Amino acid sequence: MADGQNSTEAIIMSALSTLSATQISHLTRCVYSILRYHHLRLSSLLSSPTIFAHTLHHLHSISLPHKTLLIARHLLSTLHHLTRFFQSTVPPPYSRTSLKLRDLDAVLLLLLLCQLRQHDPQALETCPSEWRTILCTHFSKTMLSLSGTGATSGAVLIPYIEVAARCRRFVGAVLSGGGGGGGEKLGREVGASTASVVALPSVEVRGGGVECVICKEEMRQGRDVCELPCEHLFHWMCILPWLVKRNTCPCCRFQLPSDDVFAEIERLWDVVVKSSSVNPHGECT
Repeated sequence: MADGQNSTEAIIMSALSTLSATQISHLTRCVYSILRYHHLRLSSLLSSPTIFAHTLHHLHSISLPHKTLLIARHLLSTLHHLTRFFQSTVPPPYSRTSLKLRDLDAVLLLLLLCQLRQHDPQALETCPSEWRTILCTHFSKTMLSLSGTGATSGAVLIPYIEVAARCRRFVGAVLSGGGGGGGEKLGREVGASTASVVALPSVEVRGGGVECVICKEEMRQGRDVCELPCEHLFHWMCILPWLVKRNTCPCCRFQLPSDDVFAEIERLWDVVVKSSSVNPHGECT
């Protein structure tokens, strides 16, 4: 498990190393703002016995597939921020990344519990009524450590990347058959998101002689056709039914954003891997 997480972190770090200083600075400011908000949510949660009890109860009451979906949405939000500079065409905002505050608190608490468990496996082998005090101590030490390093790119981005790696490991373990019966979600075809399809431009065919690979008919000069981000052209009446079932270009397999959380994670992770000099097994290429 640790090797898998280290591999994920190495791939992300390698991809980020390809960014310019300006891009890293922009990303750092964005991530710092997100982390600060998350820390404020956790501080509020841990400082209130009532809110903590309700959040812990909510976390216990939801099923493993539901927990997996919440973690997946949190991971997807993270990947959207990390990959924004790796995509030549920035896709429309993904509508399902945002979490309700109750669910966000549950995810943040779950991740904090996992972090504490990793740091001290025996810490939570006590009565749950004592968990808030234990978590408060752990969280305070973490915040003190971060405040001492300042808002440098490493101090901000590394914890963010570690959380992304932890989330990806959890989601991958469940979907690959570790629980929740979600193995069928991996590698299946999904349609393109409505937002990404609506945003596709209509362009005029110039010169003629261009074939629509779906219907095998020529796209006549002067006709308005659909252009995908990869610059391949198709008849609108041909490409729209295609994109309802598949989010890939019929010519080059370029992937459009999807409304499926797990498929979107796979798409964005592929963007990270392609931008990295480390292969998916954690080895330099």
